[in-house]
Amino acid sequence: MATTTPQQTTPRHHIAVIPCRWGSSRFPGKPLAQLGGMPLLWHVHQRCLEAERLDGVVVATDDERIEEVCNQLGMECVRTGEHLTGTDRVAECAEHLAADAYINVQGDEPFIAPAAIDAVSQALDDLRPGTLAVNAYTELDSAGAVLDHNVVKVVVGTGGNALVFSRSAIPYPRAGRPTFLRQLGLYGFTPDALSLFRHLPQGPLERTEGVEMLRFVEHGHGVQMLAVTDDGVAVDTPEDLARADAMLQSLRT
Repeated sequence: MATTTPQQTTPRHHIAVIPCRWGSSRFPGKPLAQLGGMPLLWHVHQRCLEAERLDGVVVATDDERIEEVCNQLGMECVRTGEHLTGTDRVAECAEHLAADAYINVQGDEPFIAPAAIDAVSQALDDLRPGTLAVNAYTELDSAGAVLDHNVVKVVVGTGGNALVFSRSAIPYPRAGRPTFLRQLGLYGFTPDALSLFRHLPQGPLERTEGVEMLRFVEHGHGVQMLAVTDDGVAVDTPEDLARADAMLQSLRT
């Protein structure tokens, strides 16, 4: 049976939660893959610590190997049950750690910009009525990334909410030259939003695309998209890890 940290009763303002699982189909054991001599999840944790608006950083996992490494490295960890998505895992974590809002920072973004995390935190303080979540995005300037199915694209409406997410190259360039936008693994939620997310069923688009924020969109709930500056590398495959290692080495020289 899963274990958790003790129930926290005094709410913090904003907490970053890093959901981590062992069984990635594309890269099993990814959170503990070594990058520059430290586990991948450690780098994400460090970026969260560099953000200025957070009151805590927590790793949420159902795997005892990941929990053990967190304990060894002094990172706060919540043991959860098994879940369909990282946001479902964050939702369970929120039941044990009281906060005004939670920022889901995916564990495969070792170079996520701390300023982007702070921007999501600020947007949560200014959340528009009827909007349940904030999701950061950047512009794509690489044709390869546009065509890469590991890179999730988003189309944003005139009001700033997401219209649709897809692993395909959207919008289709039938006329003109569209701007392609990359959804970052950086989401912000209120406690009520996480509770709703956990109780909504997966829709056909979410199941087909494997993009969890489609759960809100399919059920008619607003996801506010937030443009940020971030030029990091998301690690979806061992090949991505090699690119991330090269990037890390260049930053250290």
